[in-house]
Amino acid sequence: MFPERFSNLPAYAFPRLRALLDVHEPGGPVIHMTIGEPKHAFPEWITQIIADHAADFGRYPPNEGSAGLRAAMCDWVQNRYGVTLDPDTQIMALNGTREGLYNAAMALCPETKAGQRPVVLTPNPFYQVYMVAAISVTADPVFVNATDATGHLPDFASLPDDVLDRTAIAYICSPANPQGAVADEDYWQTVIALAEKHDFQIFADECYSEIYRDTPPTGALQVARAMGAHPERVVIFHSLSKRSNLPGLRAGFIAGGADSIARVKQLRNYSGAPLPLPLQHAAEAVWRDEAHVVENRRLYGEKYALADRFFGNVPGYMSPQAGFFLWLPVEDGEAAALKLWQETGVRVLPGAYLSRDTADGNPGKGYIRVAMVAPYDETEQGLTKIRDCLYA
Repeated sequence: MFPERFSNLPAYAFPRLRALLDVHEPGGPVIHMTIGEPKHAFPEWITQIIADHAADFGRYPPNEGSAGLRAAMCDWVQNRYGVTLDPDTQIMALNGTREGLYNAAMALCPETKAGQRPVVLTPNPFYQVYMVAAISVTADPVFVNATDATGHLPDFASLPDDVLDRTAIAYICSPANPQGAVADEDYWQTVIALAEKHDFQIFADECYSEIYRDTPPTGALQVARAMGAHPERVVIFHSLSKRSNLPGLRAGFIAGGADSIARVKQLRNYSGAPLPLPLQHAAEAVWRDEAHVVENRRLYGEKYALADRFFGNVPGYMSPQAGFFLWLPVEDGEAAALKLWQETGVRVLPGAYLSRDTADGNPGKGYIRVAMVAPYDETEQGLTKIRDCLYA
């Protein structure tokens, strides 16, 4: 009666966390450091734009995004990465990038590759939609451990040729969730060359690209263009959720080759949920403003420095290059999260809840993920309790 392909999904991270923690009383006032939901203020003028266009809630929105929104997104890509895109054929607005990361696999993954079931590569740990997308297209998800030894990015080149020849899609998140590692130009060149050789597409999840310390992270599409890679080789995904503290706006985009975007648009015509027009007007203005993004980075920079001060002497600590998570080493992530909750009231996420067991072990087992999204004082209080409870 029900599909078997979803019957063995592990419990999602946050229900799993509630089952671990909520049967116990917190050891102090609750401090939430689990979910990557930005708490910095978003630009005040956004709500006025939505109000000014409220009448457009009475209209069906264009599936691919309004002409103004698509132009704003293309201008942003040009300014940020030096890559020119055709707003009519190479970009589409998304109702949140999770929609795009899922539906792009539905639209672009072939039924077979090299005469066999296709493979979808995903870093391990990973954003859970990568795995579900692979299962939905009846591909074999292959989890590639991203560890300290690999710079916390997946080493796809280490895979055997028979796996790479079956690969249809490789998901890469840079800056990485949860580790904060950034793929540099050399990394992208290696992966793109591998994709050219074995003929697969790269889905570059770049949602954290605007939260960084000093140097803007290199973009996959800009490297692919410079290399002269196949125009359909790289598909990128971006969002206003992290860049602009607007997770509730559900505004992002997908961009890439014209053939790929045409297929994603066609699937959207049948099954998608486009962004309402008043929100599209707001998103257009937000993509054109950088002042609030600079301020957002400044606030995260203060918290990076705070984390370094608290954990810089912890063996195995990796100071995040970008994003807003700490990936803190512990003996056992579940035990550490439970100890924190029972003794301090701080909620963090065990790293194993974001990764899968492999023949080489579970790369998240010895970590906890800590979201530094709250205001500075609350973040400082939470990090102090983590330090004193787990590392004193």
